[in-house]
Amino acid sequence: MQYQVVLKILGILLILFSSTLLPPLVVSQLFADGAGKPFVISFLTILVTGLGLWLPTARVKRDLRFRDGFMVVVLFWTVLAAAGAIPFYLSGAPALSVTDAFFESMSGLTTTGATVITGLDDLPASIRYYRQQLQWLGGMGIIVLAVAIMPMLGIGGMQLYRAETPGPMKDTKLTPRITETAKALWYIYLGLTAACAVSYWIAGMGWFDAIGHSFSTVAIGGFSTHDLSIGFFNNGLIDFVAVVFMLIAGINFSLHFVAWRRGTIGVYLRDPEAMVFLAILLVAVILALVTLYGYALFEGAEIVRQGVFQVVSIVTTTGYTTGGYYWWPSFLPLMLLLLSCVGGCAGSTAGGIKVIRIILLYKQGRREMVRLVHPSALLSIKLGGKPVPDDVIDAVWAFFSLYVLSFAVLGLAVAATGTDLVTALSAVAACLNNLGPGLGAVAENYAALDSAAKWILTGAMLLGRLELFTLLVLFTATFWRS
Repeated sequence: MQYQVVLKILGILLILFSSTLLPPLVVSQLFADGAGKPFVISFLTILVTGLGLWLPTARVKRDLRFRDGFMVVVLFWTVLAAAGAIPFYLSGAPALSVTDAFFESMSGLTTTGATVITGLDDLPASIRYYRQQLQWLGGMGIIVLAVAIMPMLGIGGMQLYRAETPGPMKDTKLTPRITETAKALWYIYLGLTAACAVSYWIAGMGWFDAIGHSFSTVAIGGFSTHDLSIGFFNNGLIDFVAVVFMLIAGINFSLHFVAWRRGTIGVYLRDPEAMVFLAILLVAVILALVTLYGYALFEGAEIVRQGVFQVVSIVTTTGYTTGGYYWWPSFLPLMLLLLSCVGGCAGSTAGGIKVIRIILLYKQGRREMVRLVHPSALLSIKLGGKPVPDDVIDAVWAFFSLYVLSFAVLGLAVAATGTDLVTALSAVAACLNNLGPGLGAVAENYAALDSAAKWILTGAMLLGRLELFTLLVLFTATFWRS
């Protein structure tokens, strides 16, 4: 382990992150909300800490190794969550404990959207903006942005990119150089955010809400500037804009880049993961609409509006609500919570297992059944007409096994704090999948949970955001052997 390199990169990333405290400070001045002091203190604290890590190691010129990349990613998300909690803790509005401030910060950066804050409408504008910005930064991953800068500082970024980017096929690059790949992803991310903000404004939101919700929509985060979430606006056109951009953000950003470069939507139609993702959503929407109609929960067009919005929001792991899916009738709440485990496509800002892994698990299961009938047959698994390497299949099965094991262990741990089983299991599912709203006592917020449960769930958020392996590999003896 090259500790000097790790500390150097961590220092650079903290210096970069400190600059993100300036926009909320500007918002505080614009709205004269009197909440600027916490951001000034936070900015100086994080900047000085970053400089303290970087200056002693600035002359170190060594390439980043794979193990170093994993360490940087895990350290950065942990340290960044602690740094991001400082404004929440210092603000006093809302009055949060250290546990709650860290929970809120981790939830924002991991784009989980679980909150311990109530009375959002009465908070200072700068705090409301800051929550949204945290999700936007975490959506694509501030580290992907950093790899575009690190080569100029003599630090290679590929190992960092591999450790940070979600999905089973992490070596696929859009451009020949990793720096250009990171830039390409951020251009797409910025473009979608701007388009989403303008669309929300045209649909009827004010600029403050439009910008804030564009941050959390494209990041598939789910934080809102209002307690009632998107339901605050009670506007069908706003719901439609949210659905469109949640769908876009749930699809692999590599496809968006290729589609933009080639000027055709045929890229999406030829991608098996995108098609299965849309098929899952379509089936879920149909089941929801039929059930809602049968129970006469809504009337007329409201059935379609509520059904489509809530299904897309939960399945993509965004977590916006217009009225709450948790009180829907019959099997619908459980169905949506389970579908959030699938999540969106690899390379998107969505959480969950990812659709591509579900496809490969299905194909592998089907292959094993064929082998029962034809034991000597040589069968390969193909995706998009191309054979999938066996090591990818092995990695997918390993991921799924660890996912199930992690869910069980974390669920039992939360239940051990005195939380009822429905709340405990749904909270773990919501946090591990970076969804946000769960069932039971965490349907609306997580404020009522025990402090121990909140710390366990922050771990679940990080585990889900880094897709298990990046975090769990640090707990293996092999990782620490020289």
